[in-house]
Amino acid sequence: MTKKLRLIVLCPHFEPDMAPTGVVMTRIVHELAARGHQLHVVTSLPWYRKHQVEAGWSGALWRVEKTTWGSITRVQPFAGRTKSNLIRRAVGFVLFSYFVGLRALFAGGFWRRVDGVLAMSPPLTLGLIGWHTKLFRGGKLVFNIQDVFPDAAIETGAITNKRVIAAASWLERVSYKRSDSVVLLSDDLANNVQRKLDQKFHRRVKVIPNFVDTQAIMPMSRMTSYRRELGIDESLVVMYAGNVGFSQSLELLIETARAIPDVIVLINGEGAARKSLEMAAQGLVNVKFGDYQDVSRLSEVLATGDLHVVPLRRGLGSVSVPSKTYSILAAARPICAAIDLDTEVPRILAASNAGVCVEPDNSQAFVSAISALIADRKTLEEMGLRGRKWVEGHASPQSVAQRYEALYTR
Repeated sequence: MTKKLRLIVLCPHFEPDMAPTGVVMTRIVHELAARGHQLHVVTSLPWYRKHQVEAGWSGALWRVEKTTWGSITRVQPFAGRTKSNLIRRAVGFVLFSYFVGLRALFAGGFWRRVDGVLAMSPPLTLGLIGWHTKLFRGGKLVFNIQDVFPDAAIETGAITNKRVIAAASWLERVSYKRSDSVVLLSDDLANNVQRKLDQKFHRRVKVIPNFVDTQAIMPMSRMTSYRRELGIDESLVVMYAGNVGFSQSLELLIETARAIPDVIVLINGEGAARKSLEMAAQGLVNVKFGDYQDVSRLSEVLATGDLHVVPLRRGLGSVSVPSKTYSILAAARPICAAIDLDTEVPRILAASNAGVCVEPDNSQAFVSAISALIADRKTLEEMGLRGRKWVEGHASPQSVAQRYEALYTR
């Protein structure tokens, strides 16, 4: 019989915050709780949708909720309305991490011993906060890396100051070395991290992919209520759903709309790049923008697209695995990815036979791929069904939770 664990979980988002990392950690926690473990989550007040604390949650530095499986402590995220101010974001991360570390001492009982800590990055600062928590509360530290930082920020040009890069790289290495296990989402990301560490630390690096809840995300008819809300008729919809940031190469979608006027291009989400994309799309009647919807509508939102796109700028495929890939496949929709070849997303699409991949930042190749895919609607539908079948067999939340559990019990 598996030992019943007491764990502290440190993460930037948790339900009802609908950030992709929040969805991931929420399900891991619920799966571990279903296996009889007690968990105490320390996270932020909900803020992801508008980059400010949502109505009904403001007015306190932290809030504590009791649950059937433990507790949730939510602290101020110190978030700004924009993601483009790097200094503002860095200060916010530091303040948020400080309060997470403070409240982690009290989670589940003041300084009461636990069996382990599960910390998630980004923000990278939660690695050292996890180590700090381990020092006072005991157990093993498992550091979950969703995006390898600072690599992603360097690749996109978000960080150019050499001193800042050196400091972030030092913090990254120290955080890995202080962890008992460092969990990456793919072999690409694991190899990236191992190259930065001495050989003696390599055994700590583990690969556990993200998962998708195939019960929560179900295939639906393409003629959704959301489509009607956006004023979209029966036209074929090429869709991007997720964070509208500068690392996603979403200009490719504007080029697609210009080149293929018969399709509707739907960019659904919010983020730092949305304003510039809206300006670039002026005069294009076949480009639509949609806002974040409640997570309860995720199946409907994804079903609205006939073909989904997963673009990442060159160099980012080896430091990030967009979790939206699994969700799209669960919704039985095909994917056209523009991402570094020979990285995880192209391998998923090849294994599932549920889409195609072209090299990143190549608008001609991207538009050609979209044109070829939409020319055969029957094949599009078959790709979507194959993707659904693949995730049902390869990305279950139960198997992922068991692998995290094993990191504490072995």
